[in-house]
Amino acid sequence: MGYRVVVVGATGNVGREMLNILAERQFPIDELKALASRKSKGTEVGYGDKTIKTEDLDTFDFTGWDMALFAVGSEATKKYAPIAAKAGCVVIDNSSLYRYDPEVPLIVPECNPDDIMQYSNKNIIANPNCSTAQMVVALKPLHDRARIKRVVVSTYQSVSGSGKAAIEELWDQTKGKYVPGQEVAASVYPKEIAFNVIPHIDVFMEDGQTKEEWKMVAETKKIIDKDIKVTATCVRVPVFVGHSEAVNIEFEDHLDEAEAREILRNAPGILVVDKREDGGYITPVECVGDYATYISRIRQDPTIDNGINLWCVSDNLRKGAALNAVQIAELLGQRVLKKG
Repeated sequence: MGYRVVVVGATGNVGREMLNILAERQFPIDELKALASRKSKGTEVGYGDKTIKTEDLDTFDFTGWDMALFAVGSEATKKYAPIAAKAGCVVIDNSSLYRYDPEVPLIVPECNPDDIMQYSNKNIIANPNCSTAQMVVALKPLHDRARIKRVVVSTYQSVSGSGKAAIEELWDQTKGKYVPGQEVAASVYPKEIAFNVIPHIDVFMEDGQTKEEWKMVAETKKIIDKDIKVTATCVRVPVFVGHSEAVNIEFEDHLDEAEAREILRNAPGILVVDKREDGGYITPVECVGDYATYISRIRQDPTIDNGINLWCVSDNLRKGAALNAVQIAELLGQRVLKKG
């Protein structure tokens, strides 16, 4: 016996990836609906070897549906998620709307699966920010061993995190570099992204942080431990898919790099590729389409007593968004709904 599942925002990058992953992981589904805005009604989207047509989100009745995976922005989520939740359909939300609500669990299944039982507060579960999701998968098993005091992270985030228009802008600007007269002005980003890096993701806050940087701080504390100190610099880079992070971790207890490597090798959701030779590490191009969070460049930080550096790479459309949402759905099924 399977579930009745709705994917909301099925025509977007993350919505389409949710459908792909539901099929790939053979999630037990009895009935599936793909929803989109009225202007996209009837658009065909893939689900395994099938093609389904999207239906109108505005008129959809969520009564009798088990779970809805939301891949729309905060404004649409604010309108439709409470409707779905009130109808008895558990919402798994990929937007930022509910991440910081103390009554809504923020879940990365490899890190805090027990927190999913808090779903009943509002019938809503939040999916974390893409840059946070991959980082906490690496931090949690290390924290369990040596207790993390402080994290300093610099991210190198691909344009797919900004949506389809950003992917097109990078592509068009890149082509324009080689075709005279075909230059494309920046519109998605405040500066040109092709052959450039932009130290600015989301809006600026009063203290000088960007909202993306603040998200990594707040979400890491909520998912792992409120006492961890986190400081982040988030940078957009001219990569289509795949986020990378350089992470410096300070622990309360000493942790040798060899033990850290072994802990990460045995941790769920992680693949360690860490050879001290040319090419002995993973780059974003190599992680696209994979489920794993890849860890490389594990080494001692000699400037502090208990420090480790590492390089973390993951497909942001997968672990950073769609995969984590489907994993939450699987966890919900195993712990709560128990049909599949």
